[in-house]
Amino acid sequence: MTSKHNLSIFNQLKPVTVGFDPLFDRFERMFEDDFFNAPTFNTNYPPYNIVRTGDYTYDIELALAGFGKDDINVTYEDGTVTVKSVQETTENNGKDGTIYRGISKRQFTKSFTIADDVEVKGAELKDGLLRVSLERIIPEAKKARSIEVK
Repeated sequence: MTSKHNLSIFNQLKPVTVGFDPLFDRFERMFEDDFFNAPTFNTNYPPYNIVRTGDYTYDIELALAGFGKDDINVTYEDGTVTVKSVQETTENNGKDGTIYRGISKRQFTKSFTIADDVEVKGAELKDGLLRVSLERIIPEAKKARSIEVK
């Protein structure tokens, strides 16, 4: 019996590529059933944008109204940037005078897979918008150059 893994487009590309195995493996992990069935993947909360800010720079913007710096955690590990809400330890129950709470501060985890040549430059929370800044670093060995034919 042939598995879904063996039928993937990535395995079809492997015979005609060199050195892309880690990239294909990363995409394979992304397309596994567990990834798509995870609650953090199927939710649209919090809303976000991915913005190209220059030739080699990007921002991931997340709308986090009501969250402060201490309410969120941003991590980078194994090619994945993860933004996660920090568990609230106290419940207000209207003690601050709030009659109706329409601005959600619910728990969330949002992850973004980034390429190996992209560096996380920092994160800033300002006016309810979290901006994670990224930059693609192209090493000299990968830059275009002319090869002399002898």
